[in-house]
Amino acid sequence: MVAVFAARGWARFPADPALARWTAAALPAALLALAAGAEPLRCGGTWDVGLDALPNDAAGAVGGVPLAGAAIDAVETLTGRLPLHRAQLSTVYPGYPRPWAEESDAAFRYRLTRDSAHVDGLLPVGPDRRRMIREPHAWILGLPLTRTGPGASPPAVWEGSHRIMARAFSEALAGHPTACWAEVDVTDAYHAARREAFATCERVVLDAGPGEAVLIHRLALHGISPWAEGAEAPPEGRIIAYFRPELPGGIADWLKV
Repeated sequence: MVAVFAARGWARFPADPALARWTAAALPAALLALAAGAEPLRCGGTWDVGLDALPNDAAGAVGGVPLAGAAIDAVETLTGRLPLHRAQLSTVYPGYPRPWAEESDAAFRYRLTRDSAHVDGLLPVGPDRRRMIREPHAWILGLPLTRTGPGASPPAVWEGSHRIMARAFSEALAGHPTACWAEVDVTDAYHAARREAFATCERVVLDAGPGEAVLIHRLALHGISPWAEGAEAPPEGRIIAYFRPELPGGIADWLKV
């Protein structure tokens, strides 16, 4: 599985009893956390970002139930055991995405036609919102908490795009001191690499349910699919818990495929 992941930039893990036990404990905790959240919904009321919302501990456990299973074993094979932040609870509702006042028409079109595809860890800095590498994550692990039908805004990833991004960012950082890499403007390199990925990489939709897991390479271009007409989901929507721990080796390790 690790070799396949390195080649494709993504992996999907089948239902796992250990992870299913964690999911059963995480869902009620997630619903309580989301109900108490103060941040307004985005995308016309169709997306709750849910950053750092799940009350898990640094090992990922919720309510004393450990985060375990084949997917967890796989990520620990990749990077060793890393301390985990409180998981994001990305929650999407029917109709996603809809226009909203905080998003330009161009950004909405990109969300609708390209899943708002992005590489995590590139933050918009300054008044011109230039992209810089500020959060060098180790990997992106998505753990669905609710059972939905096909088309209920699953994540999408561009297979092999992690290799394109690694090359583009390495070239953009070449000649700059390692200590200054977080201050290097990589916006143009990033946009060019995105265009190349859209033109040459297959878009893969990662449908999964509770007890299953999806793993996305830290450099892979990925996003949220629009909600398909008639897609089925429970009233609480499509909830996926995401873990993105940061690499202790920083950007130098982040660039490695």
